[in-house]
Amino acid sequence: MRNEGATGRGRVPARVLLRGEPDGWHWVLVDDAGAERRSDFAGAGTRWSPRGRSDPEPAWWRRRLAETADGLRDAVAERLTDATFREFGAEAAVTWFAVAEPVEWEGIVTLREADPARFPGRVPPFVVTLEPGRGALLPDASLLFSTRAADAWTTLAAVAERCDTLPPKSSFLCGWAGHRSVRVGRGTLALSTGRSEDGVERLAQICGTRAPGWSGNPEMRFRLDGVDLLDEPAGDVVALLRELDHEIVRRGRSVRLAASGLTLHAADGAEEAERFTGVSLGVPAGLSPLWAGS
Repeated sequence: MRNEGATGRGRVPARVLLRGEPDGWHWVLVDDAGAERRSDFAGAGTRWSPRGRSDPEPAWWRRRLAETADGLRDAVAERLTDATFREFGAEAAVTWFAVAEPVEWEGIVTLREADPARFPGRVPPFVVTLEPGRGALLPDASLLFSTRAADAWTTLAAVAERCDTLPPKSSFLCGWAGHRSVRVGRGTLALSTGRSEDGVERLAQICGTRAPGWSGNPEMRFRLDGVDLLDEPAGDVVALLRELDHEIVRRGRSVRLAASGLTLHAADGAEEAERFTGVSLGVPAGLSPLWAGS
């Protein structure tokens, strides 16, 4: 996206418009003086064009547009409140109304006091301590690879309640029996389950993602052997893990600790000094037979 931020220095945002057009999506910020500034999102628009053919829109296409608009409204709100915090020391809350659902929306902007998590030390982080071969420890719960699916989903729902976010979202992920995720601050905690040879569905993978920039309230951190995997520069994380005798295998933008079942992911195009944006921990290959029969 380009042209982010406020319309002019010292101008308070008043309204924001999100529109999807055949060739792409964009948003327009209107300040309290009526001045406008447009910003474009990269990516496809609202026209159904499967590789140049003139096929009619499938039944699921409107639902896809609604999901796209939902994600873009969140993106606009995050970028706007970040810009408002930088400019005014306050944040922007956006109340959205459908103008022409699902492709046109208008939001009323209200300034509010800055989130205390904006300031270091004011809000404790939500720490996920990874324990290779075993699972992960949460602030007041555990997620072990011996955990049955129903118990894993219950734990994830408790995380959502604790963090005052939406209930777990279920989605299809190829290769797994089940997959659900919740927001933690601006990050995502996701669990995947697999069905073992005894027919029981158990936790099989723990994943976390966090975009660069402010991490929201609460900030989610993933730790392994005392190393904050998503908070330190990627090069420093790799060096620390090597010092702790972890065998490192690089695969493109990813770093894998094969013996631990842990993989770190960097954003496409990120420089060496940038932080990792994702981490996943699965059952190590050497322990898979034990997991299948547990």
